[in-house]
Amino acid sequence: MSNEPAISLSQISKVYKRYHRPVDRLREVLLPGKPRAEEFWALRNINLEIPQGDTVGIVGRNGSGKSTLLQIIAGTLQATSGQLQVHGRVSALLELGSGFNPEFTGRQNTFFNGRILGLSQAEIAAKFDDIAAFADIGSFMDQPVRTYSSGMFVRLAFAVAINAEPDILIVDEALSVGDEAFQRKCFARIYEMQAKGATVLFVSHSAGSIVELCDHAVLIDAGEVVLKGLPKTVIANYQKFIYAPADQRDELRRAFQAEPENSSALASGRVAEAAIAATAHRPEVVATSEAPRSLYDPYLLPQHSVQYQSRGARIKSPEIRTVDGQPANLLLRHETYIYSYKAYFVDAAWQVQFGMMIKTLTGFELGGAVSHGQRQRLDHVGAGSLIDVEFEFSCALLPGTYFLNAGVRGDVNGEDVYLDRAIDAVMFKVQPEVGLKATGTVDFQAVARVVTTSAVV
Repeated sequence: MSNEPAISLSQISKVYKRYHRPVDRLREVLLPGKPRAEEFWALRNINLEIPQGDTVGIVGRNGSGKSTLLQIIAGTLQATSGQLQVHGRVSALLELGSGFNPEFTGRQNTFFNGRILGLSQAEIAAKFDDIAAFADIGSFMDQPVRTYSSGMFVRLAFAVAINAEPDILIVDEALSVGDEAFQRKCFARIYEMQAKGATVLFVSHSAGSIVELCDHAVLIDAGEVVLKGLPKTVIANYQKFIYAPADQRDELRRAFQAEPENSSALASGRVAEAAIAATAHRPEVVATSEAPRSLYDPYLLPQHSVQYQSRGARIKSPEIRTVDGQPANLLLRHETYIYSYKAYFVDAAWQVQFGMMIKTLTGFELGGAVSHGQRQRLDHVGAGSLIDVEFEFSCALLPGTYFLNAGVRGDVNGEDVYLDRAIDAVMFKVQPEVGLKATGTVDFQAVARVVTTSAVV
């Protein structure tokens, strides 16, 4: 594999002109030198390098410039200024039905779209059966595309895109249109492409998909790269950003852009994750005659904690304890623990609820709990109150490294919002066990029964 990045963007900008009246466009042509339009910068000075074989997730609010950036990389849109270099065949699944002629059949569009992606007529013919099988739209393959549902559009478009065997696959949120079974099939195929060394650029509003699928993530806002780094870190800060009061977002943007990870090249996500895991002392677990016990390692601390902008509450002193009150962060399977934190209320709050969430090392959310149901919240908490919050849980996790979130929600001007939230507030490990052969993340403690029957004659 070449050392050149798959995609390199240097000072990429895209500006549009916005006219108040249609006639102003004509006047600007006839009377040059007198601008009659406002400039809207969809992208401004984007610098980004994406290594070959990496999967990068792009997140941001609607209108932040994500789709514009992908269209420029895919070659369907021209940048106003800057330099773009793309190494390899690109296959893009952008807005719904893009590249398809609605009057042509699915079969005809497959051949036309395949040619656009750089395949010969013979190559498309050889792949057609695979494309049709993956799309699985039956006789609609020979019907005009204008008769398709949105789901059929996506099925055919994705089938063509992946069977072009691209070096670079670009997916812009289109998979959210398909049903769950088709989405699962698409993700399975993306995993196959990743294993073969393809570069994937993925836009999604699903934080879980970004964390699970991507090596790196990039946060874009108002046409600028605000933050880039590990998916779990970027997603945590993105959520902090979108939940922050509007008058505090500019300050957050400046803080994110000052982060040292905001270099033009993305550091290796896997290496960085390994560095996170290596920050903790790891006491050796050996087989002894003594019963195993929970332990506490004072050096086992999260390195990338993120706390939301306070809206009148503050989370303090998060910790895990055993049921007899001893601090613990080296846990045992099947043991019961208490996760606790304090919530200090600077301001009075209404309809208050407390929560927790357990996540994997990569940031994938495994599950959590809340203190009160939707109709059973604390009606009122006075200013100056300090509330002790506790969650008792049984450790149903297999050996590995995990993180805990903490959250306080309440009513602000009729809207249910986070009053405070701490992401990766606590880091803990589930201790390995001698002879344990279970795999995965969650221990369901399932009981297997094998029933023998007589052979069928």
